[in-house]
Amino acid sequence: MNAPHDPTEPRPPAELPPSSLSSLSPQQRGPDQRVQIQRRRRAPSTSLTLTKEIDEQTRLGSALLRSLMRAQLRLAAGILGFLALTLGGLPLLFYAKPQLNHATIAGIHLPWILLGAVVYPLLVALGWFFVRRAERNERAFSDMVEQKQR
Repeated sequence: MNAPHDPTEPRPPAELPPSSLSSLSPQQRGPDQRVQIQRRRRAPSTSLTLTKEIDEQTRLGSALLRSLMRAQLRLAAGILGFLALTLGGLPLLFYAKPQLNHATIAGIHLPWILLGAVVYPLLVALGWFFVRRAERNERAFSDMVEQKQR
């Protein structure tokens, strides 16, 4: 059995805790002992601070979120308004100009062409436009948040 180590005697390198090994030179450590280097934690960056403000809904975070929501609401209202004018205006157009109800193109009545063929590509284009603009609004918001952090 090993005798207990006397605390007044210096401990051999093999018995030193890993944190104190780094203060020893390679000759004192021995060839088979490794040194673990501890990394320091960085101070929280301002991006985390501003993100925290948004997450905790402080006054600044709430103001930033309201600006994003207003931009998205304006976009949605604009798309909805355009849709209401174009698609909602078709019945009014057919009511105001009854001769359009009987107009035909390639043997198909104009209302059927407009409502059955033209509407869907228009809706797809509006959806694509909406998504692109909404993503642009979000990128602008992210850029603004990052710029305020600097």
